[in-house]
Amino acid sequence: MTTSDVTPASPKDLFRRAKVTATDERVFIVKLLVAYGIWVAGAVLVLVPEAWPARVLGVVLIGAMYAHWLELQHQCLHHSAFRRARWHRLAGVPLGIPMLVSYSHYRVRHLQHHRYLGTDQDSEFFGFDSRQPVTWPALVREALAFGRLGSAVADIVRCWAGRWSYDMGQISESRQREVVAEYRLFAVPILGAIALALLGYGEPVLWIWLLPLLVAVPLHFLVELPEHILCDNSSTDVLRNTRSITGSWFSTWYTNGNNLHIEHHAAMVVPINQLRERHDVALAHAAHTSPSYPQFFRAIAREAQANARAAREGGRP
Repeated sequence: MTTSDVTPASPKDLFRRAKVTATDERVFIVKLLVAYGIWVAGAVLVLVPEAWPARVLGVVLIGAMYAHWLELQHQCLHHSAFRRARWHRLAGVPLGIPMLVSYSHYRVRHLQHHRYLGTDQDSEFFGFDSRQPVTWPALVREALAFGRLGSAVADIVRCWAGRWSYDMGQISESRQREVVAEYRLFAVPILGAIALALLGYGEPVLWIWLLPLLVAVPLHFLVELPEHILCDNSSTDVLRNTRSITGSWFSTWYTNGNNLHIEHHAAMVVPINQLRERHDVALAHAAHTSPSYPQFFRAIAREAQANARAAREGGRP
């Protein structure tokens, strides 16, 4: 069975499909405009000379948006933002450029994650394994996983050398061409940044791109962490292997509805802004829910502390 199957124990309303409407499309466009607007505000702040508090705030805003953009890109992956399919790639590719996330590569891997969740074939694009024990070293290592950027650079080199191939199964030639084209595109901003630095204009590159990545990478990890960790990862039932967090309007906006993850896995093509109306069903029937992000992170901290204590006492996490 797959995560989209309706079983007798699964409420049908949670799995009900819905098409993208004109209203859904407008909602997503507003989200894009807000996200790009906040980025512009951050860029203005970091370019204010000699104003260090403003620059630090700008770096935080820009980094927060780079992580947020990946959540917007995630909705594009599922073709649940626009009524016309081709618009999703047009909007999705730019959203991944700052963190070197290829829209088409991410889409192939992520749809496989939805298909194989709860099996040994499950493999998410971002490599944190939710089945590993929760320990402080693992959490810190994954939160600071800047090595993924290096892996993306390696993919860019392989694409330009004509040596890139998909390593998680078979994909169509057209999909392979899209992935290669996107990674090759990423060379443009990288070479542009290098050129600006060599010409003596490296400071804007540092403040608008590189330093914000120090914020974006850990923030994105924190957004993704609750999805399946401490759930029943041996089950293919979305009501057991996935978590939803009720959250606030702010956390729902910032994560672009990623907190409503049970609802999303149950019906992955439903527009994100429609998921809230299904949340009561998830709360009534799902095994893993949390009322807020602070409560979830407290649970993670308790688990990590318990595993650390077990390790000190000679046991296993």
